[in-house]
Amino acid sequence: MIKSLLVANRGEIACRIFRTARRMGARTVAVYSDADANARHVRAADEAWRLGPAAARDSYLNVAAVLEAARASGAEAIHPGYGFLAENAQFAAACRNADLTFVGPPPESIHAMGSKILAKLRMAAAGVPVLPGYAGEQQELAHLEAEARRLGLPLIIKPAAGGGGKGMQIVRKPAELAPALAAARRLAESAFGDGALLLERYLPAPRHVEVQVFADAHGNRIHLGERDCSIQRRHQKLIEEAPAPEVPAEVRERLRAAALVVAREIGYVGAGTVEFLFDHGEFFFMEMNTRLQVEHTVTEAVTGLDLVEWQLRVAAGETLPLAQHEIRFAGHAIEARVCAEDPARGFLPSAGRLALLEWPQSESVRVDAGFGTGDTVPDSYDSLLGKVIAAGRTREEAAARLARALDETYCAGIATNERWLARILRAPVFLEARHNIALLDEHLADFAGPAAVPPEAAILAALALHADAPAAPASPWELRDGFTPNLVTPIVYTFSVRGERVVVELEYAEGRPTGATVRGHERQSLAGVAWQPDGVAAQLGGERRFARCLSVDAHLYLWLAQEQFDFVLDDPRTHEFTATAAVGGLTTPLPGVVVAVPVAVGARVSAGDVLMVIEAMKMEHAITAPHAGTVKTLHFARGDRVPEGSELLELTPE
Repeated sequence: MIKSLLVANRGEIACRIFRTARRMGARTVAVYSDADANARHVRAADEAWRLGPAAARDSYLNVAAVLEAARASGAEAIHPGYGFLAENAQFAAACRNADLTFVGPPPESIHAMGSKILAKLRMAAAGVPVLPGYAGEQQELAHLEAEARRLGLPLIIKPAAGGGGKGMQIVRKPAELAPALAAARRLAESAFGDGALLLERYLPAPRHVEVQVFADAHGNRIHLGERDCSIQRRHQKLIEEAPAPEVPAEVRERLRAAALVVAREIGYVGAGTVEFLFDHGEFFFMEMNTRLQVEHTVTEAVTGLDLVEWQLRVAAGETLPLAQHEIRFAGHAIEARVCAEDPARGFLPSAGRLALLEWPQSESVRVDAGFGTGDTVPDSYDSLLGKVIAAGRTREEAAARLARALDETYCAGIATNERWLARILRAPVFLEARHNIALLDEHLADFAGPAAVPPEAAILAALALHADAPAAPASPWELRDGFTPNLVTPIVYTFSVRGERVVVELEYAEGRPTGATVRGHERQSLAGVAWQPDGVAAQLGGERRFARCLSVDAHLYLWLAQEQFDFVLDDPRTHEFTATAAVGGLTTPLPGVVVAVPVAVGARVSAGDVLMVIEAMKMEHAITAPHAGTVKTLHFARGDRVPEGSELLELTPE
């Protein structure tokens, strides 16, 4: 058995692997970049070693630095987690050459699936169904464009060396083809160091169904059932479940059998996932991820197995713990990925210090987290904070438990998506298993939060500002109760929340709040106001309401029912000191790196033209012209890192 294990990764997957390794008696070693020096995964390990600067290429992707950390720490095995070096055949070979046990498949198997082009050709020859497309060696953009036109639209462009949906481009119109090929090539080279591209017929609304396979070095191969991962945004999975719902039994068996053929064809060893598109009762091979998946947790929930333990045992040379006929499936499990992104602002990534991150502690709910209260979320890596997994006897029970658990997840300091995910889990289209990979494109508006701030939320926010008042003030001037002799005194609070200006007027009589009015709404009576350490309660118009609250600087974070609100107090004393942006200036709404500047100083542009492309948390975001004009100044160039709120360029209106 492995006695010392280095995890060449970060965040929640590193913490999750450490948990199993520690239970099995192994000494654990973490590695970290400068951005992660105080991260949770560093604190979770027995020891930790620095790799280098924040940029992934200088730290987590630095093979020499990872191997040196293993040598210096005395680790005998390396687990790559997922992402970074997990599917890098050269890294697996380097571990073998350094007499280190690589917890994953042999380099030859990784190489066999490392190129989607070669993998697709090989699987087609083995009789596994594949989609029509172009997987040839001629990779000039002009040739790819000609092949794409021959295939016809719509089609999807994929980096041949990619994974996790990164770099994929969907083309529906001829005019989109050339820019999409250029963007896919740029992302493929940036993310994977390989610009080769694959073209495939695009199925507009299939489901994404994948099969978990496991094999040992003794020729034993089994599957652990399938998962549905169809809830995706920009090809990134957000909600996954096991087993896949509404798949006919006969198709389910063929799907699992095809996955085992894929594993057999490449001599696979360890944990792997074979991904398929499922459409109108038929399935097509998409790719094989030669690593542990983010969503392995739902398979663990329905089988009762620890897949990381199986990985460590197989890597140590043991046979699979169970044979196929011994695998048992029970119940249903669903996972939601809680990410640092803002659904209300087009899912822009968010980074910064977590003033609060409290995970749920409910029955039949599991949390795999990489961050907690006080941690800092860097802008250099992906946006995943943690995963919440719920199990139940039925799919409906699992979905209800998971939605409730997400309601009980509290985060402040950065924007997160857990409330948005809970709305999806409660939506009929999901509960009736009518979902597909196009769901979020077709129904995005259905999952938005309330269009307007509820009056009761605004009133409770105003009341909450008194939650930190001294219990026994030293003088009457510190009471802050609005007392005026013989009069009812109004106190006005002005907030900015969700782009809306909200004005609340609290009425005080005899030193206590007795009524409240939100401008544009009717007055509500107030009674029984009680401030508690974590929030405020009040009788609002005859109904008792409680809101959890947290005050951070000018922000009042408030959770009411199933929604979260970020109330920013408008302090008129600061108005005259507020700096205003230069006229015509364009600022970035997120920190990141400039990856493209398609315009030059003096260029004339139209409204909607792309002026600059920012890459943040492994995703590209286009900065477009709000109006026609001429580019006056460019403040950043390709490759520059830009802080949030930076002025990128100046555009003189036409």
